[in-house]
Amino acid sequence: MGLRLRPVDTSFYDLFTQSAQHLVGGAELLAEMLSESSDKNDVAERMRAAEHAADETTHEIVKKVNSTFVTPFDREDIYALGSGLDDVMDMMDEAVDLILLYEVQVALPAELSEQVEVLQRCAELTAAAMPRLQSMQSLDDYWIEINRLENAGDRNHRRTLAKLFSGEYPTLEVLKLKDIVESLEGAIDAFERVANTVEQIAVKEG
Repeated sequence: MGLRLRPVDTSFYDLFTQSAQHLVGGAELLAEMLSESSDKNDVAERMRAAEHAADETTHEIVKKVNSTFVTPFDREDIYALGSGLDDVMDMMDEAVDLILLYEVQVALPAELSEQVEVLQRCAELTAAAMPRLQSMQSLDDYWIEINRLENAGDRNHRRTLAKLFSGEYPTLEVLKLKDIVESLEGAIDAFERVANTVEQIAVKEG
């Protein structure tokens, strides 16, 4: 009698999609945080709740890997993708928290909003890509576009740093803003790592 394997648990794809949807919400909260009229305490509280929800989804992914006999692709790739999505949310949460805690006393540079727009676009693309993991089709446009956005984010990051060190801002505010700028850059870089993981999975499974 031949060995009968249990069917592959396709709920992983739902969890990855859910995780990416958390990022869409997180990017929206980050954009709201940059608004001069926003209630920053309220936005930060909602971001903490969103980050907690994202953590719960990540924990569910890990629990499912540990309890599933047949996974849709390599376990280490599932861990890497789940962890990568979680890293993005952590970096966005950090940026929101810094804006709240630092109480920056100058108008935030316009370049920060441009970085958040990059993050919002990355989040939308990632949320659209996750359901397509199940078929592994037409995903190359996803990682190519994320790479392009990451390059655009790098250029904007350099422009932002140049502006911060131009003498336009008081030294203490420069230090505060630089931490926020680096958190946004870290979030964009984390999106690129997610896209690279998707590419690796697609190459293996394709």
